[in-house]
Parts: sequence; structure tokens; C-alpha cells
Amino acid sequence: MDKLVIEGGKPLSGTIVIQGAKNAALPILAASLLAEGTTFIHDVPHLLDIEVMLNILRDLGCRAEHKGDKVSLDTTSANQSHVPQHLMKQMRSSIFLMGPLLARFGETQVYHPGGCAIGERKIDLHLQGLEMLGAKIEETGNRIICRADKLRGADIHLSFPSVGATENIMMAAVLANGRTTLTNAAREPEIMDLQRFLNAMGAKVMGAGTDTITIEGVEKLYPCRYTIIPDRIVAGTIMVAAAATKGQVTLHNTQPAHLASLIHVLRRAGIPIVTDGDIIKVSSAGRLEAVERIVTAPYPAFPTDLQSQVMVLLSLAEGVSMMKETVFEGRLKHVEELTRMGADIRVDRNAAFIRGVPRLYGATVEATDLRAGAALVIAGLAAQGRTVVEQVHHIDRGYESIEHMMTSLGASMTRYATMQNKQFYAQ
Repeated sequence: MDKLVIEGGKPLSGTIVIQGAKNAALPILAASLLAEGTTFIHDVPHLLDIEVMLNILRDLGCRAEHKGDKVSLDTTSANQSHVPQHLMKQMRSSIFLMGPLLARFGETQVYHPGGCAIGERKIDLHLQGLEMLGAKIEETGNRIICRADKLRGADIHLSFPSVGATENIMMAAVLANGRTTLTNAAREPEIMDLQRFLNAMGAKVMGAGTDTITIEGVEKLYPCRYTIIPDRIVAGTIMVAAAATKGQVTLHNTQPAHLASLIHVLRRAGIPIVTDGDIIKVSSAGRLEAVERIVTAPYPAFPTDLQSQVMVLLSLAEGVSMMKETVFEGRLKHVEELTRMGADIRVDRNAAFIRGVPRLYGATVEATDLRAGAALVIAGLAAQGRTVVEQVHHIDRGYESIEHMMTSLGASMTRYATMQNKQFYAQ
């Protein structure tokens, strides 16, 4: 497996352009199946998750090409609604294909998806929503078969504002007969991006970004050209890394409104943040201040996907901070790795109490999931001495060449890649 070797203690400095959002690109790639023809999608990052999704689409009969930051996806020859189990196991976001395949072909066969081991992530809300749209669902072991002669609009209430369930229901409902009203919907920016993409294809979707989304079914959708929004989690990771290393970084191609909760936390920690249009400037020089209480929750609250990164920052702050994880019960596994680097963190159920220390020290640590891996990279950048981060494939699911990203800002970071991965990283 690949590993990253980091020589810490160098402040990050410079300018960086933020990649397109993985969590927007994946459902949009899936939604392209809803229209026959070639769709062109811009600002699509080169990530392992993106490659898995494209491989699934190719297996379904699509022609997919990813050059630079552009994906061209021809769905004309799509003739398969059975998603291979070995590909679904590689990525949880493969579940997004249920809605589009059901809407286009009237049936689909999928499997319970894989992904990061950050706690239980059921798909019951996905299945309940599709059933309310008229699908008949049969589960046999790990296999899920969905069938519907014709989907019909319905009033659907989610017991929890699940991002994936919201998006799957949206994609299925756009070709259903009649109106669908989805309440307690997730409000994430990536859902707003999916709405814009569907409407660019000819759908009639309203309300994304609020807790009520209305979809008027249409007879047909058409291919289009579209540009993905910037990745708020990648931007947030860079912002935290700049603060943790006492650096000065300017980020371009951002949407500061999507990062309001993080900006609020960083300012509470004593870090100056300046925003101007799509630009965010982060600078940090003095000792950080503890933040009394941070609670992760669905957007627009503080995102679970930035919890581990900010925990690294707070481990270097003056005083005691508390972070409570309410989204995924298994998302504190990075704490053990951080304590090996000298962090003083105590976990009580789903809460972490962080007592700041003057410095962290380099160590050999293991990325247990995507965002934990990003946190360990930040810790290595801020630490004294050498840090080796193993199991880097988790990080590659969400960050495009994280070593190039950080070295462009002055970090000392080298990837030692296995032969089987060198071709992918060279793209």
C-alpha cells in the first residue's frame, strides 16, 4: 500500500485553486444516466471514487472518458441495470445509481455498498423513498432488486435528513408521473448542485437548500454541459492545514457561504479569515485558542467531514476544547493515532475532550478512513520531525494528489507508491 512521508514544521504558504466537489460529482455522474446522449461535466477531480463510478457506468454500457478536469459521458448504449457487486463494495456512493437506473429501465439490481468504516450507514431511507414512488423491492442476502413499471409522485418525509436518500429520491422522481414533495430533506450544497444539474437536463426541481424539495415529473431529460461546485471539504482541509502550520494561504474557486460554520469555528480559535468573492485568505501566527464546544450535525451545522481535521488544530490550542460527533458513531478512530503523535485527547462515548499541547511529534500512523487520513496529514505537517501516513488509498478517495496539493504550498511530503497505483497517480 502507498504511504506518505512528511517532514513537519514548515508553514504552508501560497495560493491554491480548489478542485471540484467529489460529493457533488458522484450523484451528478449517476444522474447522467437519466438522459440518452453525451453529457459533458467540468471540474471533475481525479479520485479513486470517481474512477470507480466511471467504471460502473462503463460496465452498464456507457462510454466514459476523463481527460483533465472534464468527463464526457455517453449513455446512449447503456443497456444494463445490474451493478456489479465487486464495484459496489469499493464505494458507498454507488448506491446513487438506484434512482437513475430505476427511472430509466424500470428495474435495477444492486448490492449493499462499501466505503469508509466510520460507523453504520443504513440505506433504509433510500429504499423507503423509492417504495413510496411505486417501486417493489426485494432483498435477498446482500442483493437488492427494485422494479417499477412506472414511478409515480408521492409525499415523502425523511425521518433523518439523509444526503444520499434525498439525492436518490430526487433522481428517481424527476421521471415519475406527477408531483413529489420531499420533506425533512437534506440541505447540503451538493444537493443544490444536483438540482441545478437536473434542471439543466430539463427537470423541474425546486427547493434544494431548504428542508422541502418539490419535483414535477417530466417525460424526458436531455444531456447537457455542467460545471461542478468547488469542494468545500477540500477547501476546509487546506484552511485548517494553513492554520495548524501557522501559515498564510489564499484559496481560489471557493464558495465561502458553504464554509460558514468552519469559518466561525476558526475565528473563535483566533485565526484571521478574510473572504472576497470566491477567495478565502487564511493566516495564523500566534497560539491558537481552545473552542469550548463543537457539535457535528447535518448542514448548515458543523460538518462531520471536517471534525477530524479541526481536532488536530484544537490539539495545538491553548486550553480544553470539546467536539461531539452526532452523525457517525465510528468517526473518532483517528484519536488513537493522534495521541501517538503527542495529542492529549480523551474520548467519552461520542465526545472528544482535547487538551492543547505545545507541539505534536512525528510518528508512523495509519489512515483509518478518508477524513481521518486528511487529519493525519495535517498533524504531520504541523508536527516536529518525520511522519509516515500509511493506508493512503483512503485519502485518495477524496483528495486529488494530496501530496502535490501540499507541496505546492511549501510542504515537504513524498508519496511512495506501489507499482499498481503509479499509472493512476500519473493521470
